[in-house]
Amino acid sequence: MAHHEPHEEVTGDRMNWLRAGVLGANDGIVSTASLVVGVAGATTDRTQILIAGLAGLFAGAMSMASGEYVSVSSQRDAERSLLAKERQELRDMPEEELEELTEIYENKGLDPETAEEVARQLTKHDALAAHAEAELHIDPDELTNPWGAAIASFVSFTIGALLPLAAIALTPTSLRVPITVVAAIVTLALTGFVSAKLSGANKQRAIIRNVAGGLIAMGVTYAIGSLVGQSIG
Repeated sequence: MAHHEPHEEVTGDRMNWLRAGVLGANDGIVSTASLVVGVAGATTDRTQILIAGLAGLFAGAMSMASGEYVSVSSQRDAERSLLAKERQELRDMPEEELEELTEIYENKGLDPETAEEVARQLTKHDALAAHAEAELHIDPDELTNPWGAAIASFVSFTIGALLPLAAIALTPTSLRVPITVVAAIVTLALTGFVSAKLSGANKQRAIIRNVAGGLIAMGVTYAIGSLVGQSIG
């Protein structure tokens, strides 16, 4: 009996959303936790810590969103440029393009006759889509969306940043730093796991790398904040 396995298609656009979301959350956790821990090392004033944390949250979220928008817009422009070039080549030299497509399928393991027949059938159905998929690995109907990546990055950064901000704002003065660090470690482990799951990478290595990077960032900023606080005091 044939076994039918469901396969969920993950488009490039959707993967951009997921990537931007995970990276945004990770950056929100690390940057905000490091910022508030650093300020807490310099002062115990809750208001000052919250002001610094909120300013860092909005600045970071806007920076992440604009960076994603610019990056993905550049990728989209490159895709459009490649597709425009392919359209022109199909219009100006269709026979050469058919030979090129045939050769691609031959290199994938088809015999010459089958490869030529597949190339002709696909060209007849949708020449641009056939060449875009085989040559450029682009789906003309699923170009990357810069707004989607920007919004996903902004929202996820904000959510990630709110966790350490809430931890340091809602706990007693003596427990602010350790509880914030623990909250950051737990959430960084989660984002490391999710990023590894999406990319198919080693989960344990991703988690350790994520947590270690966050601990280093928080340790450095806390040390700097403590030194600055002592100097000013």
